[in-house]
Amino acid sequence: MRRERGRRPRRKVCSFCVDKVEHIDYKDAAKLRRFITERGKILPRRISGNCAKHQRQVTVAIKRARNIALLPFTAE
Repeated sequence: MRRERGRRPRRKVCSFCVDKVEHIDYKDAAKLRRFITERGKILPRRISGNCAKHQRQVTVAIKRARNIALLPFTAE
């Protein structure tokens, strides 16, 4: 089967905007773990589906959580 040319998959909706989250907490490691790969890298916006505002907040929260050892810097 051939893939249809010129068709893009639908854009993912920001889960934080849907839940009307105004601030992302760095202490919520379980939620932040969804936005890092198994190698410990932060997922980009186009993959995670976050809006720009929340992607910036997620990035800062992940970096803070790493610094106080809630999340890993790299894979074990």
